[in-house]
Amino acid sequence: MRVEIWSDIACPWCYVGKARFEKALEAFPHRDDVEVVHRSFELDPGRAKGDVQPVITMLTRKYGMSEAQAQAGEDNLGAQAAAEGLDYRTRDRDHGNTFDMHRLLHLAKEQGRQDELIQILYRANFAEERSLFTEGDERLVELAVEAGLDAEAVRKVLADPDAYADEVRADEREAAELGANGVPFFVLDRKYGVSGAQPAEVFAQALTQAWGERSPLKLLDEGGAEACGPDGCAVPQQG
Repeated sequence: MRVEIWSDIACPWCYVGKARFEKALEAFPHRDDVEVVHRSFELDPGRAKGDVQPVITMLTRKYGMSEAQAQAGEDNLGAQAAAEGLDYRTRDRDHGNTFDMHRLLHLAKEQGRQDELIQILYRANFAEERSLFTEGDERLVELAVEAGLDAEAVRKVLADPDAYADEVRADEREAAELGANGVPFFVLDRKYGVSGAQPAEVFAQALTQAWGERSPLKLLDEGGAEACGPDGCAVPQQG
């Protein structure tokens, strides 16, 4: 069974929701048969790469709230993250463009290191003092290497703005087609969708339901046509 997760590195509920989903997946009896794929979704796709501002400033301008309201929201998110065992800096974080990070996540997917990289990027954005947005490409190279990627391959992607750009845009178009207007957005076996950072119990129920309703393969012909199997290949018999 495949679970696809649309998310953005700048999305705090994606950070929390991933932890809650993983808690449910860890307890799921068929967890070894579940493939998790991370899909791209930008919360702020129109933001220029060099346009970086404090999170509190971004929140007040984007949502028209006061600084006190924005800070209260960050404090609440910090408490929610702590409840899931996650570190979360409620002060002095910044916000910027995440497109290059999504491109690197597609590179990491090809290398089988996607989950490692997205978790490292979340940690860097939400828990560490160093900015994910102001230190240039070498900061992303450093984090990608920590996730197990080759430094030169990462630099090559970052130097080419077209590398994996189509894959990111395709993910975003698909999210719109599926009706996802916010993240995190979880799609189970292309049959069920779960929106938001739901409690682990909700994810557990969704996993169980999706697994139980998988359609077995229907054979169109169960005749005795020749085939190969673990014990070898059938030998044609002369009539």
